[in-house]
Amino acid sequence: MTTITPPMLLAFDTSSAACTVALFDGEGRCVASADEVIGRGHAERLMPLIAEVMGGRAATHILVGVGPGSFTGIRVAIAAAHGLAIGWNAHLAGMSSLALIAAGAATDEQVAAAVLGGHGEIFVQQFNGETLAPTTEVVNAQPADAGQVTSAPLVLGSGAGALVSARGFGSSREAWPAAANALRLPTELRTLNPRPVYARAPDARLPAAA
Repeated sequence: MTTITPPMLLAFDTSSAACTVALFDGEGRCVASADEVIGRGHAERLMPLIAEVMGGRAATHILVGVGPGSFTGIRVAIAAAHGLAIGWNAHLAGMSSLALIAAGAATDEQVAAAVLGGHGEIFVQQFNGETLAPTTEVVNAQPADAGQVTSAPLVLGSGAGALVSARGFGSSREAWPAAANALRLPTELRTLNPRPVYARAPDARLPAAA
C-alpha cells in the first residue's frame, strides 16, 4: 500500500540576527513556528530549531530566505535548505528576506525594510504594505543616499533608525524576519532561485591583471 505524504512547507531565514522557522500545512496554515534573536551562532542553532518545529515530520516544500543581509547567515540557511531538500526530496525555492521583514508591518501604506550591511551601508527596499509587492529595487548605500530612494512613512529592520535619521522624516521600528509570514509574500518573492542575494560586491577581489 502506497503511503501518501501530506503536503507540508517549511520556511526559515537566518539573514539577520534572528533565527526564524515556520511550518505550514497543505492549506497554508502555520502549524508551528519558532523565532530567536541570537545575534551569532546560526549554524549551531538552526537545525535544532527546525527539528523542534518539524516534530519528526518531513516537508514536501522548503522556502529559504536568500537575503540580502548577513553574508554568513544567508549561506548557513541556504546550505541547510539544500541538504534538507535532498534528504526529503522536497521542492526548494528562495524568498526575499527584506520582504519578510516588511510583512510584519501590518499596514496598507508603503513600507520599507532596511538592514544594516557592511561599511556603514544599509540594504533597503520599499513595498506596498497591503500586497507586499516591491515598489523599488534593492538599494545598498549609505543611509543618506538610501534615504533618497525611499519615501515610505514606516521603515522596519536593523537599519531603520539610521535611514529615518538620515532622511529626517518617518518612523522606524527595529524588526526581524518572521518565517510565519512567508506565505504572505507575493509569488514572485517566494519563488526565487535558492541562491544568495548579496546586493553588493564582495570585499575580496581578484588581483588586477598585469
